[in-house]
Amino acid sequence: MVTLVWETDHVVIDILAHACLQEGARAATVNVSRFPRLSTGAVEKRLKRIRDSDPRAGILVVTETLFSMDSDIPDIAALQALCRRYDATLLVDCVHDLGALGDRGLGVLHAQDIVGKVDILMGSFSKTFASPGGFVACNDLGLKFALRSSCGPSTFTNAMTPIQAAVSDAALSIIDSQEGNERRARLLANTRLLRDGLSAEGFTVMGQPSAIVPVVLGNASISRPMTKYAAEQGGIVNLVEFPAVARNACRWRMQVMADHTDKHVRSMVEIAVSARAQAEARERGMDALEVEVVEP
Repeated sequence: MVTLVWETDHVVIDILAHACLQEGARAATVNVSRFPRLSTGAVEKRLKRIRDSDPRAGILVVTETLFSMDSDIPDIAALQALCRRYDATLLVDCVHDLGALGDRGLGVLHAQDIVGKVDILMGSFSKTFASPGGFVACNDLGLKFALRSSCGPSTFTNAMTPIQAAVSDAALSIIDSQEGNERRARLLANTRLLRDGLSAEGFTVMGQPSAIVPVVLGNASISRPMTKYAAEQGGIVNLVEFPAVARNACRWRMQVMADHTDKHVRSMVEIAVSARAQAEARERGMDALEVEVVEP
């Protein structure tokens, strides 16, 4: 981000943008303004305030197409329009939906009819492409030379290995094919089956259907034993706690694959229900023990 932003410039960034984006912003300038999650109105207020005080300052607005903790989506088209109005630049990270959602795997940008219209698009190959590496794309050729000449992490690291490049290229070929269409359809069906199954059992499932299924559990005293019991029954879940999420809003960040079967998904719902029951029973037992200890 240092390549894009001078010390006197401004970065306006979603409060839930990935940690690497937050760190890049802080490394580039002290003028970092974080806006509430998905709030297009808050972005406009910040852009107006900056422009009123400094008409010539550079402004970089940073967001993601699909947020990995909540599986929710900003209005990218509206953000790009605001950036045009206030002479700002929009940077969008599309790592979590590129290849996995939408027609031809073009994700949120295709759904919002803004493919090829975002100022700067970046992403990693570590998700759908199953390989290390990543990319930065822009319609301005100048950015390519700027990254080559003044981006330290790019200049002073080695290129991708041939096998990593080949894996990414093969993944791209699959994504943009009939097989890719079929795999995305299965992925979406599996996602909906898991979300619907968990919701029917009383779980709070966040966001919109994607490969990421965030399930709110509550505080650490319930979420940690739930995770332990789920693992013991063969359920693979990622527990996310504070400070990555708000206090008492621990969650499972579940990830779905096209290769999961209906049986796999339904088994995971059963495991989640069982793990919750075990954790709640454990908590009731601990409460009873505390009462017994304090009684004379």
